[in-house]
Amino acid sequence: MATKKTSMFTLTERLTISAANTDTFATIDLGSYVDVGDRQALQIHSVDFIYQGTTAASRVSASLNANGTVMVQLTDLNRGDLVFSNDRALVASGHLDLDVGGYLNNATDLYPDNFGKGSDDGRYVVNDQLYITGLTTVLASNQTVNVTVRVNASIVSLSAKDFMAIAIQSTAADN
Repeated sequence: MATKKTSMFTLTERLTISAANTDTFATIDLGSYVDVGDRQALQIHSVDFIYQGTTAASRVSASLNANGTVMVQLTDLNRGDLVFSNDRALVASGHLDLDVGGYLNNATDLYPDNFGKGSDDGRYVVNDQLYITGLTTVLASNQTVNVTVRVNASIVSLSAKDFMAIAIQSTAADN
């Protein structure tokens, strides 16, 4: 289906959430990696979410002053909000749950079209942006939650039929 043009590399972007119960947004520009004329796409192999407090050295629990959840999603279309797991634009999502009694839970959801072990496994993206949406349900005064999104990917060339199928699927997912 795809011919690799590069080895795997990592794209990173940090999302800073500074208000509770308010969607926060960031993007990862893929314009240098995706080329329609050459049927060049980005193959995403894995996505990691790293949660930190206001500074790189602070714990995220210091930013959350009560029981709460931090949610983050990576999509290949701009939905302007968190989406349900059946949305075709969803690439990956994760959440961090905190109970001030000492319980901390971190989970990253996996989807069947990505994160496999074979060289052809992964999510192919032909759009020029990846969109990050984050939200926290609680936030202490003068604190922020920082979520770093690390995308492990490679550049691939697709056949004309495969590129068209992915482009149509992406466009159809926009409806």
